[in-house]
Amino acid sequence: MASPGCCLSRLPSALLTSLLPVMSGLTLLLAMLLLAGAIPSSRAAAVNSCGSVAEHRCDFVCHCGDCSDENQCGYLGISAVLGSPFTCDFEDDDCGWRDVSTSTYRWVRGRASLDSWGTGPHSDHTMGTDQGWFMVTVSPPAKATATAWLQSPVMQEATATCEIWASYHLSGSGLNQTACPTLRLAVAFGDTVVELWRSPEHRAEGWHQLVAYPGRIKGQFQLTFALTQPPACGAVLALDDIVFRNCGLLAAGQQSCGAEESSCSRGSCLALGRFCDGTDDCGDGSDEDAEQCQFFTFCSFEEDLCSWEVEAGQPTWERNTSVGLGTTSGVPTRDHSTNSATGYFLHTVAGGAVSVARLSSPTFQATNSCSLVLYCHLHGSATSSLRISYVINSTEHLVRERTGDTGSCWVRERVDFNLKESFKVLITGEAGSGGSVAVDDLILSPGCVLQQVPHSSLGLLASDSAPVALPGRARASNCVAEEFSCDDGGCVSAELVCDFAKACADGSDENHCGTTTFEEGAGGWHDTSVGQLRWAVQRATEPTATALVGAGAFLALQRGEGQMVAPAKARTPLLGPSGLACAMEMSYRLHSGAQGFLAVAVTEHSTDMTHLAWHTRGHGSTAWEHVHIPLGERARPFQVELLGMAELQDPEAIAIANVTFVQCNPGVEPPEAAELSCNFEADLCGWYPDRGSDFQWVRSTGQGQGSDHTTGSGYFLAVDPSAPWSRGQHAQLITYRQEPAAAPQCLAFWYRLAGPQIGTLSLKLQLQGAEETVLWTQRGSQGSVWHRGLATLPATGQQRYRLAFEALRDGFVGDMALDDVALTPGACGAELSCSFEAGACGLAGSGQWHWQSGGTGTGPMADHTTGTTTGHYMVVNTSKHSLPMGHVATLSSALYQRSAPAQCLAFWYQLSAAAPGTLSILVEENGEQRKLFSISAMEGDTWHRGHVTVRADTDWKVVFEAVGAGSERSYMALDDLRVSDGACPEPASCDFEWDTCGWSSPSDERLHGFTWGWKSGVPLAKYPGPEQDHTLGTEDGHYVHFDTRVLGAGGTAARLESQHLPATTAGCLRFWYHMDIPEHLTGGELQVKLQSAAGQHTAWSVAGQRSQGWQSSTVPLESPSEFQIVFEITSRMWPMDGTVALDDIEYSATGGCDSNLEAPGKVKSSSSFVAEVVVGLLLAVIVLALVAAGGRYWLKRRAQESGMAMESNTPQGFDNITFQDDKVIIAQVPKERDED
Repeated sequence: MASPGCCLSRLPSALLTSLLPVMSGLTLLLAMLLLAGAIPSSRAAAVNSCGSVAEHRCDFVCHCGDCSDENQCGYLGISAVLGSPFTCDFEDDDCGWRDVSTSTYRWVRGRASLDSWGTGPHSDHTMGTDQGWFMVTVSPPAKATATAWLQSPVMQEATATCEIWASYHLSGSGLNQTACPTLRLAVAFGDTVVELWRSPEHRAEGWHQLVAYPGRIKGQFQLTFALTQPPACGAVLALDDIVFRNCGLLAAGQQSCGAEESSCSRGSCLALGRFCDGTDDCGDGSDEDAEQCQFFTFCSFEEDLCSWEVEAGQPTWERNTSVGLGTTSGVPTRDHSTNSATGYFLHTVAGGAVSVARLSSPTFQATNSCSLVLYCHLHGSATSSLRISYVINSTEHLVRERTGDTGSCWVRERVDFNLKESFKVLITGEAGSGGSVAVDDLILSPGCVLQQVPHSSLGLLASDSAPVALPGRARASNCVAEEFSCDDGGCVSAELVCDFAKACADGSDENHCGTTTFEEGAGGWHDTSVGQLRWAVQRATEPTATALVGAGAFLALQRGEGQMVAPAKARTPLLGPSGLACAMEMSYRLHSGAQGFLAVAVTEHSTDMTHLAWHTRGHGSTAWEHVHIPLGERARPFQVELLGMAELQDPEAIAIANVTFVQCNPGVEPPEAAELSCNFEADLCGWYPDRGSDFQWVRSTGQGQGSDHTTGSGYFLAVDPSAPWSRGQHAQLITYRQEPAAAPQCLAFWYRLAGPQIGTLSLKLQLQGAEETVLWTQRGSQGSVWHRGLATLPATGQQRYRLAFEALRDGFVGDMALDDVALTPGACGAELSCSFEAGACGLAGSGQWHWQSGGTGTGPMADHTTGTTTGHYMVVNTSKHSLPMGHVATLSSALYQRSAPAQCLAFWYQLSAAAPGTLSILVEENGEQRKLFSISAMEGDTWHRGHVTVRADTDWKVVFEAVGAGSERSYMALDDLRVSDGACPEPASCDFEWDTCGWSSPSDERLHGFTWGWKSGVPLAKYPGPEQDHTLGTEDGHYVHFDTRVLGAGGTAARLESQHLPATTAGCLRFWYHMDIPEHLTGGELQVKLQSAAGQHTAWSVAGQRSQGWQSSTVPLESPSEFQIVFEITSRMWPMDGTVALDDIEYSATGGCDSNLEAPGKVKSSSSFVAEVVVGLLLAVIVLALVAAGGRYWLKRRAQESGMAMESNTPQGFDNITFQDDKVIIAQVPKERDED
């Protein structure tokens, strides 16, 4: 089983998953299952079902057919969700990991909670939702530094290529503090404890990837994650998706080895170049047998420097141990020879004017078979480098160079020398700021023979033409530290190099920054591979590249010397900052099998975050292709990383050429930057997705979500929080900084928020040098229909500004969409819909009315929109000291446009219990006011819905008038204003053509429920439902619906609630429902409940059934106190595949239900599911008995009745009812609406 490299510690999770089939040798079918998020039907995790012996437990090899001997080992034999072997995703249990903390600060298994937002991950890493599980720290220390310890079960026999991957999430206010917090991964075997990995100092909130390399471990070992946190830091860490790759020994048994291979004692085959290289590759030590390797020269630095010499200078190579170096950033945590913190190696750190440490060998004879194997460790800095050269007559000849951070692990390197003259080997190390360079286990082959007599002559490289390595540049300079030496001799700050703007007069600071044709070298790209593949510059004239036509020079995959089977990696120098339109363009050729791939990722060092920018899989084409890869706005420093994987037999089949970076200078805006009005039909105009997150806006044509708003068949922008491998919290659509606005402007747009659990869409404004402010926001499902949004952009004076649409992943089932953005001069006027979450929506009032959130002053504890204390509303304090008796406080809107003869103004209000005064609604038209609504008391402390029908002759405004009553601690509050065309329906009555008339799903996340949707009959693959509504009988008509497939662990019920209604003794509810769900086995049920302060009871219910079209029902209602009508879908088993829809709800508070009008339907009283089955069986027995009796009676009178003629074809007693399709027509009762 192959797997990725040991040091890809910043590889993004999207790339890891999409490339998992490539890296692990899984089949293409499994790859598709992984990408689709398929879950096997069985989630059982039996342990050792075949009775495997203890020696075979937890050794990363499946000895049982179902791999159950590898369950509860800190991993499961296979992850049921990810489909990857030797993985713990914590979805079913803790995989054997246990908390061994010695204080209350500890690890527990948990999952995200939307009602405790901000105290941990907003989603897990496996599922990407709030329903997935992970390990998380709880009870952080308040008074003293504490450590939470998480320990694995006992494992055994890790190979030299073993890798441990894991995802971790840090959150909390203390992340930017120097000492807060630190996560470590350590391994214990025998009497040795070795730190494998430590979290970096700079990291942003979110999911990060760690990769640790334990090395070859014989016998048993255990792993421990330790999070150390100082007091009052308050950080929360979660751990998820622990994966072990390439850890198991190859099965014993004789194999047939190739010409370049030899057999291990276990029978497996190993490449000849891997024998006697200081690593137990065979797993039994036979490749490092002392007798076999007796003619190799080993230097482990355990005793001294052997025959190597350190040149004097500062810095220099120093012999030391990990224990001696302590916790210095970037230094190795153990040596390579003994895999111990007490083992020795050579290392160097940054410092001094002479920045290169030099290590030289004795003089060797001319040779054609000398090779040097060494292990290098470059960590902590992206600018560190290690060079291997040979020296003849004091002239250095560079053979191999490594530049960059390869992670906290030892990487194998091998260099062959084929020289006609005697020579010395020179190893130089240059540590970048904050990093270190180390070497260990220098191994010379028998062909490296010491020169006995001094010999000095010029030597020539006699080897065949080889690929050109990716070298760095060394140039003598008079510039001081932290400066760059221009080619013309000038000096500029090193921070100005590769920032996409020329600082040197000759532009040389931008010459080696990744833009290149490779004709004159690597153009700044440097290879950081750690495996058996690497990147190197090739020319088309070379024999190995004759098939790669189309470019004179290019970067191609070559065989590498690393010990891992890993993607080849090449990186740019440190770049940035970049502008929003920044992109990389390149030509590429990918002639390989399905396991080959190319990918481009971007690493931002200030946050330790890496995101996948582009990738493609192997195919059989030999043609060169061109690709444009958006990189977006990035802070300095960042690096672009090129990853490639191909079959080792033919790595040269993958190459890139002609790399350019376009529109990256943040100081130069593209021509379209000011184009904010956009319908997205051709492009995104002046709007740019934030590329710093894997949760992004994409240009779409529907994909089952619905059509665009512009034409019904064009493009719009969308985000899907449930898309596979979206883990970011925000998706932003950003503009460049706009010119200062001297006057207000109106930004109009159309949006869609659909799905049973969708998050928040906001529009934000950021003035230059200031914090963001929210101009408009909407949260939760608004149905699968387009809504118009309006936001007034204020005048900005002399300040430039930028705008951003932001989608927040605080819901995971649904989608958001945006279309037809238009910017026009002048304020927007009155907003047709206002939740007050982003401000007062243009309402202006006397000083007593103000905008506030729940719990911050006199007023409701929670708003109506979100149902939380963080939600906002408008409130007036009517206490006698604020609004004395008889005094008036008014709140007036801007002008509403008269768009129909009758318009409905709906709003939600709450009055305090203690004599709040009088709240009146007045409509002002041409300066004249008339009162349409007034209330001075209400029942309970809940939000109530009010509405008035406005019949105006011209544009109008609404005035909310509060009159004080002289009481104590009293208030009036308003929330969720909405104006729509048409007269207001009666309370709780709705045909759903224009809106949902106050019917809504509870906003309280603690109820663990889902939101009902609102849509038309137009078929949507993502949101199924009836193809015709009941009101109009067409696909253009609307209804509310719910997709029962989402019911499950995240919620077993979905509620639709009416507004609060007054007590009634003779109420009547009529409605039409459409149900298409499996019968009986799922226990699915639609219920009508009455909910009041006294509790709730069921007034009506119907069991799940397959589609019988629209059916009607009538339910008498009685309640002695104020109440709500609740439609609720429940399920006892899941998944339950189906839909339920409601339409034409009519409620009357008086008169009761006329029995003659009750249409036949699936109406029954509420009872338990078991009782229904029992009653059904009894009825079946009775019916059978009656049939038998009737049959006997019929036989007796058969002859008498055979000659009688039928008098009528219509059943007696039903002559006034006609059944037409799925509708019931009563002839003597006139219809309100034509149903045909």
